[in-house]
Amino acid sequence: MLTRMPSRMLALALLVGAAVGGSAAVPAASVPAASVPAAAGPAAAGPAPAGRAPAQLGTWTWPVSAARALARPFVAPAGPYAPGHRGIDIRAPGGAPVLAPDDGVVHFAGFVVDRPVLSIEHTGGVLSSYEPVQTALVAGDRVTRGQVIGTLLPGHCASPCLHLGARVDGQYVNPLLFLGGVGWSVLYPSG
Repeated sequence: MLTRMPSRMLALALLVGAAVGGSAAVPAASVPAASVPAAAGPAAAGPAPAGRAPAQLGTWTWPVSAARALARPFVAPAGPYAPGHRGIDIRAPGGAPVLAPDDGVVHFAGFVVDRPVLSIEHTGGVLSSYEPVQTALVAGDRVTRGQVIGTLLPGHCASPCLHLGARVDGQYVNPLLFLGGVGWSVLYPSG
Protein backbone atom coordinates (compact mmCIF):
# COMPACT_ATOMS: atom_id res chain seq x y z
CA MET A 1 0.00 0.00 0.00
CA LEU A 2 1.38 3.39 -0.97
CA THR A 3 1.09 6.34 1.36
CA ARG A 4 1.19 9.96 0.32
CA MET A 5 4.47 11.66 1.21
CA PRO A 6 3.98 15.25 2.43
CA SER A 7 5.28 17.71 -0.18
CA ARG A 8 7.85 19.19 2.26
CA MET A 9 9.33 15.71 2.85
CA LEU A 10 9.31 15.02 -0.90
CA ALA A 11 11.21 18.25 -1.51
CA LEU A 12 13.73 17.29 1.18
CA ALA A 13 14.12 13.85 -0.40
CA LEU A 14 14.83 15.55 -3.73
CA LEU A 15 17.41 17.78 -2.03
CA VAL A 16 19.15 14.83 -0.45
CA GLY A 17 19.02 12.86 -3.71
CA ALA A 18 20.54 15.75 -5.65
CA ALA A 19 23.11 16.32 -2.94
CA VAL A 20 24.66 12.83 -3.10
CA GLY A 21 26.52 13.51 -6.34
CA GLY A 22 28.73 16.44 -5.28
CA SER A 23 31.55 17.42 -7.63
CA ALA A 24 35.13 18.49 -7.00
CA ALA A 25 34.98 21.58 -9.21
CA VAL A 26 32.33 24.27 -9.31
CA PRO A 27 31.76 26.59 -12.26
CA ALA A 28 32.80 30.20 -11.64
CA ALA A 29 29.28 31.46 -12.23
CA SER A 30 26.42 30.09 -10.16
CA VAL A 31 23.36 28.76 -11.93
CA PRO A 32 20.76 31.54 -11.96
CA ALA A 33 17.76 30.91 -9.71
CA ALA A 34 15.50 31.32 -12.74
CA SER A 35 16.95 28.09 -14.20
CA VAL A 36 15.64 26.04 -11.26
CA PRO A 37 12.49 24.21 -12.37
CA ALA A 38 9.46 25.69 -10.63
CA ALA A 39 8.16 22.25 -9.60
CA ALA A 40 11.39 21.45 -7.77
CA GLY A 41 11.95 24.88 -6.26
CA PRO A 42 10.83 26.29 -2.92
CA ALA A 43 7.12 25.98 -3.69
CA ALA A 44 7.53 22.18 -3.77
CA ALA A 45 8.50 22.30 -0.11
CA GLY A 46 4.89 23.07 0.83
CA PRO A 47 3.67 25.98 2.86
CA ALA A 48 6.22 27.68 5.07
CA PRO A 49 5.64 27.58 8.82
CA ALA A 50 3.94 30.68 10.21
CA GLY A 51 6.27 33.66 10.13
CA ARG A 52 8.80 32.00 7.78
CA ALA A 53 9.16 32.32 4.05
CA PRO A 54 10.34 29.22 2.16
CA ALA A 55 14.07 28.88 1.50
CA GLN A 56 15.22 30.13 -1.90
CA LEU A 57 17.40 27.47 -3.51
CA GLY A 58 20.17 28.55 -5.85
CA THR A 59 20.23 32.14 -4.58
CA TRP A 60 23.06 32.29 -2.01
CA THR A 61 26.22 34.21 -2.74
CA TRP A 62 29.53 32.46 -2.18
CA PRO A 63 30.89 32.93 1.37
CA VAL A 64 34.46 33.57 0.15
CA SER A 65 35.50 35.62 -2.85
CA ALA A 66 38.41 33.36 -3.82
CA ALA A 67 38.25 31.09 -6.88
CA ARG A 68 35.43 28.58 -6.49
CA ALA A 69 37.28 25.32 -6.15
CA LEU A 70 36.31 22.60 -3.72
CA ALA A 71 38.87 20.85 -1.58
CA ARG A 72 36.24 18.25 -0.66
CA PRO A 73 32.64 17.76 -1.89
CA PHE A 74 29.51 16.93 0.08
CA VAL A 75 29.09 13.20 0.72
CA ALA A 76 25.65 12.29 2.03
CA PRO A 77 25.73 9.81 4.90
CA ALA A 78 23.65 6.63 4.59
CA GLY A 79 22.02 7.37 7.97
CA PRO A 80 22.05 9.98 10.72
CA TYR A 81 25.17 8.54 12.40
CA ALA A 82 26.88 7.07 9.34
CA PRO A 83 30.13 8.44 7.90
CA GLY A 84 29.95 11.18 5.31
CA HIS A 85 31.02 14.76 4.72
CA ARG A 86 28.14 16.98 5.78
CA GLY A 87 29.20 20.07 3.87
CA ILE A 88 31.68 21.30 1.30
CA ASP A 89 35.23 22.55 1.79
CA ILE A 90 35.91 25.65 -0.32
CA ARG A 91 39.55 26.52 -1.01
CA ALA A 92 40.40 30.04 0.21
CA PRO A 93 43.46 31.77 1.63
CA GLY A 94 43.88 31.91 5.40
CA GLY A 95 42.73 35.25 6.75
CA ALA A 96 40.13 35.66 3.96
CA PRO A 97 36.95 37.47 4.98
CA VAL A 98 33.95 35.15 5.25
CA LEU A 99 30.69 36.61 3.93
CA ALA A 100 27.07 35.87 4.79
CA PRO A 101 25.54 34.10 1.77
CA ASP A 102 22.08 35.43 2.64
CA ASP A 103 20.24 37.40 5.31
CA GLY A 104 19.76 35.67 8.64
CA VAL A 105 20.27 35.64 12.39
CA VAL A 106 23.32 34.19 14.14
CA HIS A 107 22.22 30.91 15.70
CA PHE A 108 25.57 29.93 17.26
CA ALA A 109 29.03 31.45 17.54
CA GLY A 110 31.59 29.56 19.59
CA PHE A 111 33.69 26.43 19.73
CA VAL A 112 32.67 22.89 18.84
CA VAL A 113 35.36 20.63 20.30
CA ASP A 114 38.43 22.69 19.32
CA ARG A 115 37.16 24.58 16.25
CA PRO A 116 35.52 28.00 16.02
CA VAL A 117 32.12 27.58 14.36
CA LEU A 118 29.50 30.10 13.25
CA SER A 119 25.93 29.12 12.34
CA ILE A 120 23.32 31.38 10.75
CA GLU A 121 19.58 30.69 10.67
CA HIS A 122 17.96 31.70 7.39
CA THR A 123 14.30 31.67 6.37
CA GLY A 124 12.46 28.42 5.72
CA GLY A 125 14.21 26.25 8.30
CA VAL A 126 17.65 26.64 6.66
CA LEU A 127 20.77 26.77 8.84
CA SER A 128 24.22 27.43 7.39
CA SER A 129 27.46 26.75 9.28
CA TYR A 130 31.07 27.84 8.76
CA GLU A 131 34.36 26.62 10.21
CA PRO A 132 37.03 27.47 11.17
CA VAL A 133 35.89 31.09 11.41
CA GLN A 134 36.89 33.74 13.91
CA THR A 135 33.99 36.13 14.51
CA ALA A 136 32.90 38.94 16.81
CA LEU A 137 29.23 38.07 16.23
CA VAL A 138 27.06 36.54 18.95
CA ALA A 139 23.83 34.55 18.90
CA GLY A 140 20.93 36.80 17.99
CA ASP A 141 22.90 39.22 15.80
CA ARG A 142 21.25 39.96 12.44
CA VAL A 143 23.40 39.59 9.32
CA THR A 144 22.78 40.66 5.75
CA ARG A 145 23.79 39.05 2.47
CA GLY A 146 27.43 39.91 1.65
CA GLN A 147 28.24 41.17 5.16
CA VAL A 148 31.63 40.12 6.55
CA ILE A 149 30.78 37.62 9.30
CA GLY A 150 34.29 36.52 10.21
CA THR A 151 37.80 35.61 9.15
CA LEU A 152 38.92 32.21 7.84
CA LEU A 153 41.43 30.51 10.11
CA PRO A 154 43.74 27.62 9.16
CA GLY A 155 43.17 24.14 10.47
CA HIS A 156 40.29 22.45 8.66
CA CYS A 157 42.11 21.25 5.52
CA ALA A 158 45.78 20.64 4.73
CA SER A 159 45.75 23.95 2.84
CA PRO A 160 43.31 26.64 4.02
CA CYS A 161 39.66 26.05 3.25
CA LEU A 162 36.24 27.04 4.55
CA HIS A 163 33.86 24.27 5.57
CA LEU A 164 30.30 25.28 4.64
CA GLY A 165 27.43 23.17 5.89
CA ALA A 166 23.69 23.49 5.27
CA ARG A 167 20.69 21.95 6.99
CA VAL A 168 17.01 22.11 6.13
CA ASP A 169 14.77 21.42 9.11
CA GLY A 170 17.70 19.67 10.81
CA GLN A 171 18.65 17.46 7.83
CA TYR A 172 22.05 17.97 6.20
CA VAL A 173 21.91 18.83 2.49
CA ASN A 174 24.51 19.80 -0.09
CA PRO A 175 25.22 23.55 0.25
CA LEU A 176 25.71 23.70 -3.52
CA LEU A 177 21.91 23.47 -3.79
CA PHE A 178 21.75 26.98 -2.33
CA LEU A 179 24.77 28.21 -4.29
CA GLY A 180 23.33 26.98 -7.61
CA GLY A 181 26.02 24.37 -8.26
CA VAL A 182 23.94 21.15 -8.26
CA GLY A 183 21.43 20.10 -10.86
CA TRP A 184 18.02 18.82 -9.88
CA SER A 185 17.08 15.16 -9.65
CA VAL A 186 14.27 14.25 -11.99
CA LEU A 187 11.75 11.61 -10.97
CA TYR A 188 10.04 9.70 -13.75
CA PRO A 189 6.87 7.66 -13.24
CA SER A 190 7.42 3.92 -13.25
CA GLY A 191 5.41 1.55 -15.32
